[in-house]
Amino acid sequence: MTALDVMRDAPVIPVIVLEEIGHAVPLARALVKGGIRMLEVTLRTPAALACIEAISKEVPDAVPGAGTVRSAADARAARAAGARFAVSPGYTSAIGHACRDHGLPLLPGVSSASDILRAQEDGYSELKFFPAVPSGGAPMLKAWHGPFPEVRFCPTGGISAENAAQFLALPNVVCVGGSWLTPADAVASGDWERITSLAAQATKLSPRA
Repeated sequence: MTALDVMRDAPVIPVIVLEEIGHAVPLARALVKGGIRMLEVTLRTPAALACIEAISKEVPDAVPGAGTVRSAADARAARAAGARFAVSPGYTSAIGHACRDHGLPLLPGVSSASDILRAQEDGYSELKFFPAVPSGGAPMLKAWHGPFPEVRFCPTGGISAENAAQFLALPNVVCVGGSWLTPADAVASGDWERITSLAAQATKLSPRA
């Protein structure tokens, strides 16, 4: 599996924050039922690695990934937990090399032309634009298409059901990342049907090839 495979699987990669291990498996099953398989579980909570491990073992149709990977140690721990791809908020060569060493397709975070150049120097051309809306949004992606026509993006940060289509219409955007598929109140209350419905709606957005 490559980073492009991860991006092309569905129009949206859910950005998931899990506080409780018990929510991981039913949440993953709800998203898969709605047609979303690539699941970015962010390493923002103490439960995150255990949640990735539970999804990896108990939801065979899901493809768990680790988000908020900020170091080589994060990449190593994520892979050991069963993550099959990684997403970082920024990029360093140490992260890039660690993900490659551990067989983790990586979507490195970038927010400037210099970031893009650094990632490309290490062989990465499928990138996460983060934080997308605060960093210039769709106009910035349009501007980057001129000097970086070969780069494909997954904008994340400020993306919602209301503006996702605007980003997906751009020629250099393959998918978007967003947290709206897994609202905190729905997760806390175990409203898995709502999450399945949100996932199903997201699959109807138009991805780029």
